[in-house]
Amino acid sequence: MQVQLQASARPVSAPATPNRPPTTGRNPVPGRFAPTPSGRMHIGNIYAMLGAWLSARSRGDGMLLRIEDIDEPRVVPGAAELMMDDLHWLGLDWDGDPVFQSARHDLYREALHCLENLTIDDAYDSPFDERNDHTPAVGSAANNAIAGTTPLIYPCFCSRADIRAASAPQEGDRFMVYPGTCRRLIASNPDTVRRRLANGDRHSLRIAMPADTNPHATVQFDDAVFGHQEFNLAHDVGDTIVRRADGLFSYQLVVVVDDLDMGVDDIVRGRDLLRSNALQIAIRRALIKAGFRKAKTQASAPSQHAPQSQYTPYNPENPRYAHLPLIDNAAGRRLAKRERSLDMGALRAHGVTAEQVVGYCAWLLGLQGDSAHTSPQPMSAVEALQEFDWGKVRADTADRSISQDDFDAYFGL
Repeated sequence: MQVQLQASARPVSAPATPNRPPTTGRNPVPGRFAPTPSGRMHIGNIYAMLGAWLSARSRGDGMLLRIEDIDEPRVVPGAAELMMDDLHWLGLDWDGDPVFQSARHDLYREALHCLENLTIDDAYDSPFDERNDHTPAVGSAANNAIAGTTPLIYPCFCSRADIRAASAPQEGDRFMVYPGTCRRLIASNPDTVRRRLANGDRHSLRIAMPADTNPHATVQFDDAVFGHQEFNLAHDVGDTIVRRADGLFSYQLVVVVDDLDMGVDDIVRGRDLLRSNALQIAIRRALIKAGFRKAKTQASAPSQHAPQSQYTPYNPENPRYAHLPLIDNAAGRRLAKRERSLDMGALRAHGVTAEQVVGYCAWLLGLQGDSAHTSPQPMSAVEALQEFDWGKVRADTADRSISQDDFDAYFGL
């Protein structure tokens, strides 16, 4: 069954759900929903959204909704409104009005300008200092290159074909480490870079990673599901695009800018972004060093379910991270929005209940026992909150596989 996307008449604001906790005047640091409006959400998206909501609300944190529509060619008209309607229907509330990335280009330009004022030495050759008393060298990526220093942000003239031909494939997460072609060009022949920029040659902008011998080249973080993680920025990540050749800001930049600017402290998403998380931590630290806007805690509505002792001060350098096992179909492929039988439009058209969907996703999270030996049971979002514990999720870190026959039987399709 195919369900046409169309805009909902529901206003784009926080839903007034029956289980919505009352506002108490506190200012807890928030979690966030961050859907991309490229199509109707499916079970895999809802599973991740439920995990984010449960993580934030179990701590009494606020919950923000950010529509990640920065990649405008991928945006499907009406998809954002349908996403909000689905979240409302499921009982997954948020605080305040949604934020649209497409309305924040000035903020991303400001952030990129801050990074352009740094050299690699500024960004990586001293420990992170939260007092932000470090004064970076002032200049631009092009000027730094021409001056013979190593800029943190530099122009890249490579095509995708050039990069694919020169790069080794990476495992699983489709991450491609840039071979450093234009970085070497800046070091060896800055006059060529200057001439190509003056000629208006098409180029992207990349953020440089430190050498793998740099003492600050390894990023470490603790994940609520996958435990301690370490990535070498040079070997595992590589220089990454922050502004595309078509002028659009990259996901890797804008997600960090938004989380830092919005005071997001609780980041939940799929395990395919574990490696990207190391890159985003590096970008976050560089932005703070460059004097980008001080992160601020949002005034939002804490949950009535969390004990007061769980409130913690906001640390802009070290948010909490949780990366979830992915959801695969029966063939072992990650779920995609083209799989219409699993999307919210098809399920709601068949008359399934919100409790069935929440229960199925809670079961995938491991909140109803071992998903390999138990069957999902319907439950509300509030009931799932009462069962939530990260220990249950990390008890099984293998990717989840959906049997189409069992899926159809559970939902009565």
